[in-house]
Amino acid sequence: MTLHRRPFLLGAAALAAPAPLAAQGGWPSRPVRVIVPYAASGGTDILARAVGEALRPSLPQPIVVENRAGAAGVVGSEVVARAEPDGHTLLMVVSTHVMNRYHLPSMPFDPIRDFSPIAMLTRNTMVLVAGASQPFDSLRAMIEHAKRNPGRVGTGSTEALSSFIGQELARRAGVDMPDVAYRSGGQLMNDIVAGHLPTGWTSTVSAAPHMQTGRVRILAVSTGSRSAFFPEVPTAAEQGVAEFDLSGWVALLGPPRMDAALVAQIDGAVQRVFGDAAFQDRLRALGVERDFRPAPALLEAMQRDDRIWAAAAQAGHIRPQQ
Repeated sequence: MTLHRRPFLLGAAALAAPAPLAAQGGWPSRPVRVIVPYAASGGTDILARAVGEALRPSLPQPIVVENRAGAAGVVGSEVVARAEPDGHTLLMVVSTHVMNRYHLPSMPFDPIRDFSPIAMLTRNTMVLVAGASQPFDSLRAMIEHAKRNPGRVGTGSTEALSSFIGQELARRAGVDMPDVAYRSGGQLMNDIVAGHLPTGWTSTVSAAPHMQTGRVRILAVSTGSRSAFFPEVPTAAEQGVAEFDLSGWVALLGPPRMDAALVAQIDGAVQRVFGDAAFQDRLRALGVERDFRPAPALLEAMQRDDRIWAAAAQAGHIRPQQ
């Protein structure tokens, strides 16, 4: 388990500071911990730190981001599931938080019932990346190469969703591409750049910093439409994998049984940040696709995903790890 703890300090480049929020019910009366249950330098970690920095001027207490990686996000999520519902311990997760119940052999909590939804933050479009030194420069060429070299073209993933996307693509294309698990998108991208990993599925946030180096190619996006960040990259469907359309999200959750008024207060503070034009510019620069939705819409999305993954598990397309 890795632990990185760093408070955000207001620097010269910070966004214009609005007046501090009135502390309803004493929140926050101490530093607010945002648990990111994945390793540092990945897309969720980058987003959490950007949100924390943007929130800092409007709150009377600092935001502290903690990386509690392990067990596909379960280690850090359990910390929040067992925390006091006072708004001082929050969780930022990707949509595999819901999918994990079908991917892992067991979990110490219910991913929906044991958390309070606060807000959906972003859409998580996944991209298929490869090093420029690899002997293929398109999805079609990669599939042909994998057919000629069965089992020798690994595809990296960082959590259940990217693992599922990689294996679902391989299944539909009729190729054997072993899943290679990483703890963060940053680590995956480092191995892509170095040529140690042939391909990998990761977020636009993890891929974006490497695109100016000339050492990384994006072969496809996971969604049914092209990404605004990489409009020149065709979708998997455009390259012959029919009806391939998979994406995730990043959301803010709290411990179970949070007071509705407190949830609304936190939701409102985050919504003001996401409505700020300067912050939206920063998200675009990071490769983050804004998709802010309040708590009721987040709960609906979580429940919808649960139905989708339950059906995929029943069909045998998701199998619990042994």
